[in-house]
Amino acid sequence: MIKTQNNEIEVLDPKMQGEGAEAKNGTLVKKFGKKRNTGSGMKRSTRFEKIYLGIIFFLMYLPVAVVIIFSFNESKLPVRLTGFSLQWYEKLFADSAMMEALVNSLILGVASCAVSAVIGTLGAVGLSRIHWKTKGALEYISILPLMIPEIILGMVLMAFFYMLNLPFGMLTLLIGHTVFCVPYILMEVKARLVGMDPSLEEAARDLGATSLRAFRDITLPLIMPAVASGSLLAFAMSMDDVVISIFINGPRLSTLPIKVYTQIKTGVTPEVNALCTIMLAVTILILLIYTAIGKITGRNQKNN
Repeated sequence: MIKTQNNEIEVLDPKMQGEGAEAKNGTLVKKFGKKRNTGSGMKRSTRFEKIYLGIIFFLMYLPVAVVIIFSFNESKLPVRLTGFSLQWYEKLFADSAMMEALVNSLILGVASCAVSAVIGTLGAVGLSRIHWKTKGALEYISILPLMIPEIILGMVLMAFFYMLNLPFGMLTLLIGHTVFCVPYILMEVKARLVGMDPSLEEAARDLGATSLRAFRDITLPLIMPAVASGSLLAFAMSMDDVVISIFINGPRLSTLPIKVYTQIKTGVTPEVNALCTIMLAVTILILLIYTAIGKITGRNQKNN
């Protein structure tokens, strides 16, 4: 029991012992001094946190803001603003080599996401249904490509394709991108399966449905939001990859990130700033869709 009297806090506890305790009517009373006003300290702490976050966000997003601003600059020199212009975007879309690299990246991203969605979904379903002692090890192995440094993964894939005498090109890029895209979809689908009621599929099988039909009619519609969100994230990672693509890329094939990387070696041009602005906008759009799908999935889980 706690009593407050004359700005003092008294704790009544018959078992309390220690310094400052005194007996009163057979009850031990310990006095803890006056209450301290911590409001000013909390205000100072909150103000410091705001300043710290402001500095961090300023350092993170200042380069991004500079790139976006100079992509609309009329002058080619990235030293001062001379006026608003869209000429660098026009020159960007008129560059046939850049557009070819963009088409290659889009084809590669869509194809790798489609293959990864099938493999990742089946892998997540399989991991959720097995009860082996090595299940934990299998789960760690399934996300191993995310933990391995990209440069090591690129070297391993390059050596593997060289041993198979596989010509470097779109096929090797597709296999390599699928390797690091599968874990994103697998983790999303696996998290959705954990919160799903297994009795739904069991009830379908009790009513005469085969395992394949129960999966197609019951499980697949429930995990489709997770498959879609994982595929969007995998597509963004595929469009952004440079390191692995450099190791397994063909001599006559170029993706958009590789094209940008080779072009900025001679200096950052306004066309590159325009391209970075477009890629940033597309990435933000993909992340917004991914977040919206995640919120819808979470809301559906609560309703179920």
